Amino acid sequence: MTKPRTTGLKPWISLSGIGVFAVLLLAVAPLVLTDHWLNNLGKYCCWAIAAVGIGLAWGRGGMLVMGQGVFFALGAYSMAMHLTLETAGDRIPGFMVLYDPLAPLPMFWEPFRSAGFTLLAIVLLPVVVAGALGYALFKRRVKGAYFAILTQALAVALAVLISSTIRETGGDTGLSDFKYFFGFVLNDPANRQMVYLIAAALLIVCLLAVWQFYRSRFGELLVATRDAEERVRFLGYDPANIKLVAFIVSALMASIGGALFVPIVGIITPAEIGAAASIFMIAGVALGGRASLFGPALGAMAVGWGQSSLGSTWPDGWTYVLGLLFIVVILFLPNGLSSLPARLAAARRKPDVPPTPAIAAAELEEARS
Repeated sequence: MTKPRTTGLKPWISLSGIGVFAVLLLAVAPLVLTDHWLNNLGKYCCWAIAAVGIGLAWGRGGMLVMGQGVFFALGAYSMAMHLTLETAGDRIPGFMVLYDPLAPLPMFWEPFRSAGFTLLAIVLLPVVVAGALGYALFKRRVKGAYFAILTQALAVALAVLISSTIRETGGDTGLSDFKYFFGFVLNDPANRQMVYLIAAALLIVCLLAVWQFYRSRFGELLVATRDAEERVRFLGYDPANIKLVAFIVSALMASIGGALFVPIVGIITPAEIGAAASIFMIAGVALGGRASLFGPALGAMAVGWGQSSLGSTWPDGWTYVLGLLFIVVILFLPNGLSSLPARLAAARRKPDVPPTPAIAAAELEEARS
């Protein structure tokens, strides 16, 4: 009897799916979408980049990261400060002059005049912050609800801090009115399409990175840490280090998403980084399927589309719709919409026909995820 080959083909099927997704985002979308919807799709790609990282940390690592708004903010405000200074030129940014015409530029703003420093900050700041925070928490074996509440509290604290520093960060009104993106005029439709293509390309890169993580030895250890942390420790591995790597990678992806969000949307405020924004990201990941490869990205894009369409016509009710959707998915599809095909296949199978070993193994993996 020949052995089923579905297990060996599955990674390459996922890679082919990434290729199709790349063609749709990079080739088809710019041809068929208007500038308005292409810009919206770029915004959804930014959320999807952060969601892919959440899928790695939460779906595979079991860490409910409720404070990704912190790392989204690190990338977003780093980029916003650079674009604000690039727009102002040699002058003090306009919102600072409004509050204090004679005050100098804050010292921590000055390095962000450099494009190289800004790009380094977008990459290194989330790595350093997530590394320090994760090391302190994971080494003390903080996990579960305690970890989720603590990370969400950090997002709330950062949003309140930014709101209270009006002159330094713009406060609740945020930073906006960007005219240039590393020398390119943002009002030019060709340049805005270029920014979209950068966001879409980086989303594909993140999917490829996570695909490689999932099929690597590290991915197996991460799932084992999620399911049986003490057994992993008894085998000689430190679960804290394994979770720390996944947490840092997810923070880096959130920062990249935040950095690209700024030139695409044209504004960043505390409302985009607080607890509500973090829950918004989590809801998208849960909807799509936190443990699957494409589920987090597609779920985040779907929720983003819902916010843009339904939220603009029914802003007060959109929050309730999102909350109801989140509850329904958690109750009836705990593994998200990505698990729906497997459930339908199992329902169509005749009761007297036992599942093949390959199908049984796939269902077991789906249930454990």
